[in-house]
Amino acid sequence: MCPGLGGEYTSLTEGDSVNIMTPGTMSGAPKIAFHTLGCKLNQAETEKLLWQAIDAGYVISSVEDADICVLNTCTVTHIADRKARHLVRLWRKKNPRATIVATGCYAERAAQDLRTAGASTVLGNAEKQRLLDIIAVVYPAGCIPQPVRDRDGQPNRVRSFIKIQDGCDTHCAYCIVPRVRGRERCLPPDEVIKEIKARVSSGYKEIVLTGTKIGSYQLNGTDLRQLVKRVLSETAVERLHLSSLQPQDISPQLMELWQDKRLCHHFHLALQSGSDSVLARMGRSYSIKDFVTAVGLVRQALPEASITTDIMVGFPGESDAEFLESYRLCEEVGFAAIHVFPYSPRPGTLAAKMSHQVPEKVKKARSQQMLALSAASAERFRQRFLEQKTIVLWEGEVSAGSHIYSGLTHNYIRVFAHSTEPLTGHILPAKLLRLYEDGVWVDVVPERSYPAIPSPFSRC
Repeated sequence: MCPGLGGEYTSLTEGDSVNIMTPGTMSGAPKIAFHTLGCKLNQAETEKLLWQAIDAGYVISSVEDADICVLNTCTVTHIADRKARHLVRLWRKKNPRATIVATGCYAERAAQDLRTAGASTVLGNAEKQRLLDIIAVVYPAGCIPQPVRDRDGQPNRVRSFIKIQDGCDTHCAYCIVPRVRGRERCLPPDEVIKEIKARVSSGYKEIVLTGTKIGSYQLNGTDLRQLVKRVLSETAVERLHLSSLQPQDISPQLMELWQDKRLCHHFHLALQSGSDSVLARMGRSYSIKDFVTAVGLVRQALPEASITTDIMVGFPGESDAEFLESYRLCEEVGFAAIHVFPYSPRPGTLAAKMSHQVPEKVKKARSQQMLALSAASAERFRQRFLEQKTIVLWEGEVSAGSHIYSGLTHNYIRVFAHSTEPLTGHILPAKLLRLYEDGVWVDVVPERSYPAIPSPFSRC
């Protein structure tokens, strides 16, 4: 996953002019659309903006119908940059009259790129929280009626992302994140608890704690472990999920928390490379031995847990032998999924200046090999649980009127089922039957026939 300010972004201060297009004649509340690129932290920030917009009386809309379109961008790779520019151009073509606001990490690093693509205004990460205040220059709050709850277009209240931390003090050779996100900082525990309680009271079933590097959470004597304990003891959250962790974050003390069955049995541990020599050049703060130890601690405590990872191929100087080390380690670990991405030079990073850049053709071939391994590894993981019962949080229909619902098990296996009764937002038992698309087809089990079991899985 995506783990100083600079570039072409210029911070806004009170009184600065903002290039927001003048709206046409409107009837009723203005319409706003949101779209997110990148990591779970971006998702958490967009979600918070979305609910602030709803509370202010804006109507959540599609891009085609919106008065305001907000794109929260990512810049971790050149592909992420390209996607952002493409979306801005596409939105401008689909909805010429709209105010297009680009924000996020790419906006922080290269604002002019997004203006050239067609963005009306560009806000860096520091200004993201002022988004609605800035928009209110054209769409004043006094003109907006009180919101009607549960209107069409609101997000399903299934899973909510809560930001607990931002920024990164670890300057890995390839990573632009410290430059666009700044120094590490944490949200106060009481603020986190308050926000989770609000989301739970709104009907959300699962809360995901996210940040740039949540394992480094530390504020006023509270670390990540203590924060999670508070969340579990002080809120009524039904499922709690921790986003990406570093291998060094995993400890026997942290794993004790999973005695509470509300914690999801899924761990995303960023590996990046299975070669110690490549990790050293990357500036990563762990070794392969450290990573294998972390995996062992997870599996000792939770044998059915899914472990997923990130693998970068084609880092400068990566030899065939070093790539093979990565491949073999991934094969041995048996990940539930591998997020594979080719190295992408980021302006201003140490790796961008390194010699022995790997040719694109080699990166592509290595990516394909890793992706094939990921698919095979994921299938083997899913097969382990066929004919077992587990609990599923159902997210919604795969398409309107299909009566086929999709959800995630406690260890984040994607599952599908047919149901004439609405399943969205329900946590229900299910029996895993057979492999289906990128997941497993299941049979929803009536709750009365599902006795309490000591773990999220039971053998039929």
